[in-house]
Amino acid sequence: MRILLIIAISLLALDVYADSTDSPVGLWETFDENGQLQSTVEVRIEDDRLFANIVRLHNSDDKNPMCDKCQGDLYGKPVIGMQIFDGLTLKKEVWQKGAVFDPKTGDSYKGKVWLNGGKLYVRGYVGFLYKTRVWRRVL
Repeated sequence: MRILLIIAISLLALDVYADSTDSPVGLWETFDENGQLQSTVEVRIEDDRLFANIVRLHNSDDKNPMCDKCQGDLYGKPVIGMQIFDGLTLKKEVWQKGAVFDPKTGDSYKGKVWLNGGKLYVRGYVGFLYKTRVWRRVL
């Protein structure tokens, strides 16, 4: 009986671990087109919608540069703390129907985000043109 209880608890613990690794929530490292580390981003879910903010920049001369390419209210705002996912909703294991913002260019795109093999795939697109980046979870 004791062995069955141990096995049941172990299986429950594995199930909880699997659920947590299937979630995009947490800290992620972003990379440029050459594979160089760019930033650390915090991804969170609020009211069943996906959001993300930049929490750290890597390989930058300025510790917290201002967004000089941004338009409107975001112009001249600090990049750290800037929201880069805006309310993506989950449909068939893909977060979509929201915006993905690139502070490097100051442009906002339609976006899709999904997990595959422990990596977060982030796609911004206009029409049929798109670019996908792969993020790595911070351990």
